[in-house]
Amino acid sequence: MQYLWGRSQVFFPVYVLYFGSSVKLASRQNTELQLPVSFVLASSTRAKSFGQVQSLKDPIMALAGVRVIELAGLAPAPFCGMILADFGARVIRVDRTKMAMTVDTQARGKQSVALNLKSPKGVAVLKKLCVQSDVVLEPYRKGVMEKMGLGPDDLLKENPRLIYARLTGYGQSGSYSKAAGHDINYLAMSGLLSMLGRSSEKPHAPMNLMADFAGGGLMCAFGIVLALLERSKSGQGQIIDVSMVEGAAYVGSFMWKSRSIGLWNHPRGENLLDGGAPFYDTYRTSDGKYVAVGAIEPQFYQQLLQGLDLDPANLPAQMSVSDWPILRQTFTHVFATKTRAEWGQIFDGTDACVTPVLSPDEVVSHPHNRARGSFLKDTQGEISPQPAPVLSRSPAEPSLSRDPFIGEHTRSVLQEYGFEKDQIEEFLSTGIIECKEAKARL
Repeated sequence: MQYLWGRSQVFFPVYVLYFGSSVKLASRQNTELQLPVSFVLASSTRAKSFGQVQSLKDPIMALAGVRVIELAGLAPAPFCGMILADFGARVIRVDRTKMAMTVDTQARGKQSVALNLKSPKGVAVLKKLCVQSDVVLEPYRKGVMEKMGLGPDDLLKENPRLIYARLTGYGQSGSYSKAAGHDINYLAMSGLLSMLGRSSEKPHAPMNLMADFAGGGLMCAFGIVLALLERSKSGQGQIIDVSMVEGAAYVGSFMWKSRSIGLWNHPRGENLLDGGAPFYDTYRTSDGKYVAVGAIEPQFYQQLLQGLDLDPANLPAQMSVSDWPILRQTFTHVFATKTRAEWGQIFDGTDACVTPVLSPDEVVSHPHNRARGSFLKDTQGEISPQPAPVLSRSPAEPSLSRDPFIGEHTRSVLQEYGFEKDQIEEFLSTGIIECKEAKARL
């Protein structure tokens, strides 16, 4: 089964499902039309005049045809929305009016609609957008959407197929469900923060990656995809309760599940994988740069010693924990005798598990990353990672265009969702919406 999708400015949007000799058009209104393939092929030229339409032979991204309403928020929800957009979903970010600029730096591939949600009419517009979409992604504290009459119970009554994703720090229940917090708080509550940091130092949060992005945005995107898959079987939507505390803890399941085998028996920063082992650490080179070492297995450790020109007979045993400080001093001294590039010449092509610690400015030029095209440059010259993972038949095709202005697509999106032009003009004149279309460069 293949999918053909295009946006029409005249007719309501449709999904086209190809079944051998016929094509089924499934609209957003859940109505269907059965047409012969010849009709679709003969109409393809006309269809392209309405918008981008892919041929039946073109690869289709995995989430093509899925419409997402993303309520503007901070880091985790925008990341979730960007993941969905990268893999083909139509993501419409709902911004507040009278905002000078957005803090969403992960708006790749999204559209922006600006609504005044302090007005009942603005809330009514948002409700119509939500109930005509596949997914609602909201990052507010518990109760905010309910106060506007836009809670999941309200919206699922009108669209039982709707997937309602709620991304918060503490989840929708529990004594902290309405409390403010940030990544470091959620990480602390997950149990993981207590395990992160150097020996004899206080717990150290690794930027805001583990709760905000791994346990939050990425886990939310995973939940949405699961719900979409389940909906294809049941025909029903559902509510997704994403707690960044629980998401971070789940990402750290290995920490809990491996405690019984002795991996975390020592204090923080003194274990095999938390910087305690000298063969799993970073080292400064003579040019002030760093290399990362991960030579855990005996055969890899042997190659590490060979590259460092160290005789194992003159060193303590690899797994003699009490002697790790001596090994670390030795490694620190030896790595400081050569530049990072020189160590690269020694260790590249070996299994010593030694790699350069690359800066964001260096990753693009590394031969391995360059060969895989692991990073992309957009039309503004900004470098960012390619979407992952790489799918063989339906890979992500991230947008290279600039991020949207707040309210840039308000008019076109509202027209697409069934609002009349005179309604839109009335909304605009009364401050219910904002339209900031980009001006064409002549």
